[in-house]
Amino acid sequence: MTRMNKTVKSIYAAFAVILATLPACTIQATRSADTAVASTTEAASPTDSRVQETVQKLTQIGARVAGTPAAQQASQFLIEEYRKAGYQTEVQTFTYPKFRDLGSNVSVNGQTISGQALNNSIAGQANARLVVVPNVGRPNDFASIDVKGAIAVVRRGEIPFSQKVDNAAKAGAIAVIVINSEDKPLRGTLSSPAAIPAIGITQSNGAKLLNAPAAQVSVNTERRTITGRNVIARLPGVTQPRLLLGGHYDSVSGSPGANDNASGTAVVLETARRLANTPLAREVWFMAFDGEEDGLQGSRAFVNSVQPQFLSGLSAMFNFDMVGINDRLLIGGSAELRSQLKQLNSNVPTWTNSSSDHASFAAKGVPVLFFYRGSDPNYHSPTDRSTNASSLNDTLQTALASINQVLQSK
Repeated sequence: MTRMNKTVKSIYAAFAVILATLPACTIQATRSADTAVASTTEAASPTDSRVQETVQKLTQIGARVAGTPAAQQASQFLIEEYRKAGYQTEVQTFTYPKFRDLGSNVSVNGQTISGQALNNSIAGQANARLVVVPNVGRPNDFASIDVKGAIAVVRRGEIPFSQKVDNAAKAGAIAVIVINSEDKPLRGTLSSPAAIPAIGITQSNGAKLLNAPAAQVSVNTERRTITGRNVIARLPGVTQPRLLLGGHYDSVSGSPGANDNASGTAVVLETARRLANTPLAREVWFMAFDGEEDGLQGSRAFVNSVQPQFLSGLSAMFNFDMVGINDRLLIGGSAELRSQLKQLNSNVPTWTNSSSDHASFAAKGVPVLFFYRGSDPNYHSPTDRSTNASSLNDTLQTALASINQVLQSK
């Protein structure tokens, strides 16, 4: 038997109180669902390892970048697993333009420094004097300096990258170098294409520019069309779910993405397996989103493709992202749903971050919950190769309890 944590025990205890207040006909149906979920908890040991195995299989495929053969292989694996569990599957394809840095750099004092083109930067080269902009690149910061025909050097922080670059362009600069606030590669995004090339560099490399008279900036980029693949799983005949569970299965280039986000994908799949033979399965759709790392592309494509009444018929959307490490499970999302969790257990930690696929649903008015376990030192790196079984299973048990709570509350 797998030992449940205190949060999950308290949630099940709260269910007993809820059951006592329900009408008799509701109690009978509810007990059937609770018994099915509880039995998976009592007999969790034989299947606990499946979550970890799913993570390992996805990780072994390698970097699952949207639009690549590896991503397609991962989607086919998920299709097969959902079908084994008794679900009907379909693939929703969608396309979007993707920005790609083909190799950008700064040459100064005979040294070439690698950098990262800001997403949406135009391609181009600039060979000119360097002007270090005081502060962070607000309009007033350019008032006392002359950047006409020069390369502006600004530091990261306080205002969006797009404002820094636009302000530099309006002041006459022909390119922008943004210095990171830490000694890591800077990967930023401009809200819209700028008029001049823009590149980010590490803090230590930025220090090499502060006293240099001139430099050459080379920004090499391309934009191509990507075809993504969302995997949808549901029981036959279930056309209007009350709850949708999802997590993205794509990863960034160079990262096998064990925690980000094979972990969330595996929890959603295992939840589907646990619910397959219960009444609750007829109220849920399960999804593996593609293209999240490129800006929530898969979830946006989905919410924009369905009818408004489909979304209004959802009681909630649960999103699982980076749930494979760290002891503490954080739950964010809609205030009403977070409040319901607090009513079940006041110790359930909640937060308000919105940077994952649930945001696409929240933007359409769907109540959401976001399951997340905090920062990861291997985030977006080649070392994102492992997860913790207890973290995965704790997330799974909390998800099962939360499903009961949401579906039975309305």
